[in-house]
Amino acid sequence: MNRESKRFLNFICYVFLGILGFGVALYYGSTDLGFTQVWNALWHPVEDGASLIIWNLRLPRAILCALVGANLALSGAILQGVMQNPLADPNIIGISSGAGLAGVLVLIVFPAYEYLITPFSFFGAMLACFMIYILAWRDGVRPVRVILGGVAVSAFLGSIITSWMIFYSGRVHGALMWMVGGLSARGWSHVPLILPYTLAGFVFVFFVAMYLNILQLGEEMARGLGVNVEKTRLCLTMVAALLAASAVSVVGLLGFVGLVVPHIVRLMMGSDYRLLLPGSALLGMAVLLLSDTLARVLLNPVELPVGIIMAFLGAPFFLYLLRKS
Repeated sequence: MNRESKRFLNFICYVFLGILGFGVALYYGSTDLGFTQVWNALWHPVEDGASLIIWNLRLPRAILCALVGANLALSGAILQGVMQNPLADPNIIGISSGAGLAGVLVLIVFPAYEYLITPFSFFGAMLACFMIYILAWRDGVRPVRVILGGVAVSAFLGSIITSWMIFYSGRVHGALMWMVGGLSARGWSHVPLILPYTLAGFVFVFFVAMYLNILQLGEEMARGLGVNVEKTRLCLTMVAALLAASAVSVVGLLGFVGLVVPHIVRLMMGSDYRLLLPGSALLGMAVLLLSDTLARVLLNPVELPVGIIMAFLGAPFFLYLLRKS
């Protein structure tokens, strides 16, 4: 098979995995449902237990899981292109911590205003980006300095979150689940919190793939082609922050999706961002859907936060990348 045929086959596999993940998320759960029950509940819903479980619990959670997985994977792919480093990830370099700080502020101090979590998370993520760029700036921004500055900002913001959790210990349970990352008790009311940001991010990503490809040629070549490198990096980082913040506003501080998924797609499909971005979105959906299903059924009836499953999968992969490069 030639290169284009392999890429097309890989893309079809990602589509299949996404559909499989969605089907598995609907079929498996704490309550055993047969295939016929799930099918009839989807296409011929009635007022019975199976229909209520599918439409009120599993379907909205699967949709949220797919949106969160796509957003985090796209955010990671963009950051890895901007930083030119496969270890870049919204959780590692501090963007998720900024969004998480704002989200925890709303949860602890203003728990009645949950609808403010997404815009607050975006502003928190942008504040973290601003701090990172200030730390990294010295006659321009270098990707390595951005990553190191992001690690420092992430540690600083994490200490503030921990301090708030100590001062507001009576409201700490929701914040703890937020820190780990999970989709427990998420429903239809949370879909509008992330869907507009996902659609906006997808539209913008469609137009920025060319600039990410140009950045891979190096700064001098990019400038020679008429690209303002610093401005382009800042704009792309803002898009990554928007995608990460919208995901954090729903699921909390979920790590490793933006690290693992784009790297796998890059190994299989190459570094052309016109293919890497949609491939990452599809595989991100599949990975998070399957991980969340595993988190729900592994210790049934106890439900694990999906962040624990992703940490078990992502931490060894992170160490592998360190050893390899």
